[in-house]
Amino acid sequence: MDIQNASINWLLDSDPTLKWQVERDLHGAPAEQWQATRALTSTFGFGARLLKLQDEDGQWAGGAYFPGRPEPRALTREGDEDGQPYIATTWSLNALREWGVAAEHLKDTAQKLEATCQWEYEDLPYWSGEVDCCINAFTLANGAWLGVDVSKLADWFLEHQLEDGGWNCEWVEGAVKSSFHSTLNALIGLLEYEQITSQDNRISAARKRAEEYLLQRKLMFRLSNEQAVGEWVTEFAYPFRWSYNVLRALNYFRDACLFDTQPADPRLSAAAEAIRLAANENGRWVNQLREKGSVWFDVEVPVGQESKWLTFFAIRALQWWDSAPKSNNT
Repeated sequence: MDIQNASINWLLDSDPTLKWQVERDLHGAPAEQWQATRALTSTFGFGARLLKLQDEDGQWAGGAYFPGRPEPRALTREGDEDGQPYIATTWSLNALREWGVAAEHLKDTAQKLEATCQWEYEDLPYWSGEVDCCINAFTLANGAWLGVDVSKLADWFLEHQLEDGGWNCEWVEGAVKSSFHSTLNALIGLLEYEQITSQDNRISAARKRAEEYLLQRKLMFRLSNEQAVGEWVTEFAYPFRWSYNVLRALNYFRDACLFDTQPADPRLSAAAEAIRLAANENGRWVNQLREKGSVWFDVEVPVGQESKWLTFFAIRALQWWDSAPKSNNT
């Protein structure tokens, strides 16, 4: 058995939130098999555990982006008080959606949040979003998943796209140059919106402009000196949260190319090789960091250990890259 097949077998021994994705994207399991595994995400493991932590009013931890109250059930380690708490409503919805929990298992959550949840920024209504690009990207994807009409929020991204093609959460402070972090979050949110609601030519065009912003920089480098924009581009950790790295970015381009039925751009090659070089001798990827901030529970191994989540995303992205037809762009 080769190293990659051994790793895929290792990945199959996982929580349903990961296992169904391994079955679908790496193992080649028939649809009825991975769909049956996916159905378990609401009744067993991480997904079921997070659903049980939801408040009666539809929120988690009594807040939209930040907890609205002390939460003794959360896991808090030394130093976490200096970080972003990851237990409020938006972070919990992000996790459930990304894990593949079906919207039907959240019942009337969307309606409850419409009635009870406001953003910490100026008490704006939850499903209308606020001013932060990343927060709005999460809300766009979560709203589409739960069946909310978030079309006005999708239009918000078209209105706030910067001249260079991307987005920057600091636009309210006068920023006119795009951010890798903000641009990738916006792209992921817009793609999820289109995947759920149907392809929209205006949104697809906005995505292409933003993709070009990243592609011109080969997902890693500054235009000015072709140096890496920061060490964070190759620092891999799960959950991905809001941070940019080339693993998360290459997985976006995989999903976008498949959705748009387009070939892979050759300018992705540097990112693919950076991911490949990060594998250990077992053909697996290790967790490189843990972001400070309280969580409901751990879904990842400690720093320095082999990560099933990261290994899944790395193998998936590289399998696609190695087999995908390439465009003529340079």
